[in-house]
Amino acid sequence: MGTYRIVGRGASEIAADVEDAVARGSLQPGDQLPAMRALAGQLGVNPNTVAAAYRTLRERGVITTDGRRGSRVRSRPVTTPRESIGVDISPGVRDLAGGNPDPRLLPPLAPVLAALGTPGVPVMYGAAGVEEHLRAAATAELAADHVPDGPLAVTSGALDAVERVLAARLRPGDAVAVEDPGWGSLLDLLSALNLRTLPVALDDDGPLPDAVAAALRAGARALVVTARAQNPTGAAVGEARARDLRAVLAHHRDVLLIEDDHGHGIVDLPLYPIAGATDHWAFVRSGAKALGPDLRVAHLTGDPTTVDRVAGRQRLGPGWVSHLLQRAVAQLSGARTGAAASYRARRAALVTEIAARGVRAHGRSGLNVWVPVGDETGTVSRLLAAGYAVAPGARFRIDSAPAVRITVSGLSVAEVPEVAEAVAAACRLPPAHRRG
Repeated sequence: MGTYRIVGRGASEIAADVEDAVARGSLQPGDQLPAMRALAGQLGVNPNTVAAAYRTLRERGVITTDGRRGSRVRSRPVTTPRESIGVDISPGVRDLAGGNPDPRLLPPLAPVLAALGTPGVPVMYGAAGVEEHLRAAATAELAADHVPDGPLAVTSGALDAVERVLAARLRPGDAVAVEDPGWGSLLDLLSALNLRTLPVALDDDGPLPDAVAAALRAGARALVVTARAQNPTGAAVGEARARDLRAVLAHHRDVLLIEDDHGHGIVDLPLYPIAGATDHWAFVRSGAKALGPDLRVAHLTGDPTTVDRVAGRQRLGPGWVSHLLQRAVAQLSGARTGAAASYRARRAALVTEIAARGVRAHGRSGLNVWVPVGDETGTVSRLLAAGYAVAPGARFRIDSAPAVRITVSGLSVAEVPEVAEAVAAACRLPPAHRRG
């Protein structure tokens, strides 16, 4: 801890002091905190007071405790989200790092919202959590995709749904098996909830069954799988992989399975759900990539107990997601703008052009292409110098190898060869490194 001394008399004061010190940089990631009895002696308080403060800090994702090794500031506290790992994009630099959909492929919202805004029966307190038009549209689409039948709930986006399901079933300290590389926001969320992550390797067809089995044997209480458009690799669970994953999960019926289909509407690959392979499960679907991120509407289905817990807790907080927005999503759910075909053409072109220059790349579905590299920092820097900003793989990795993520939504197919040449050049090690 260097020269920093923790202060406070009550548990909340001690926790607030440590959290503030981490935010200011007075306590650094990895710093060891005093043993609880030692700190209690320094502050002249009961050890139970310090224990309560440390428990609060763990639940907030500020510190981690490892048995006799004591408590340390997390290597990446919640106050420093993974999105902070990136580059400053100067004027004139192409932004291929953001992960946003192409605005030109989003349906116009103004006419829909104007029509919905006409006078009608206002929604009052006590109304159902799921608007009837969205319920009908969502139920029909889920059935067509062979997702098991279950009750429905609506949340403010996919990550909100995942958080509510995790909170409904897990406790701080539980282990969650997650894709590696995986969605940086999910990894931050797990840290904030004080849940341990067990990384699961994946390929273009999704999580590897042997890796999932190993994580479950290691004590994972939950598994989060991206059905399609996996961020950052573009993986999509194929038919054979879904069958193999269901076989693995058949031996772990008590595990919570969360399946995320945020790629719905921007992917033209069929869905092969594994939802229902365990007794506790949730299938989450969001239209943010297809309809626009500002439509903060996602819906989920799952086993009755899990969905009931999510809906019940939601009633005690925000209450419900705006029925106006739910109706907008329902009305737009049948609209197809050609986004899936457009993104497929851009991804395929970039992967092909990069491969033609001797560099591996992945991008089976979604908005992104994942390029494994030997020197992540150097590759990002060289591409920035060439006029392209890409996302460092460190945003998404736990134990997996270095890489960079390239978002294709801002590219045209005609631009792809030039971008591929820049990527290939940035991936080549300098001559001095090759000689070594």
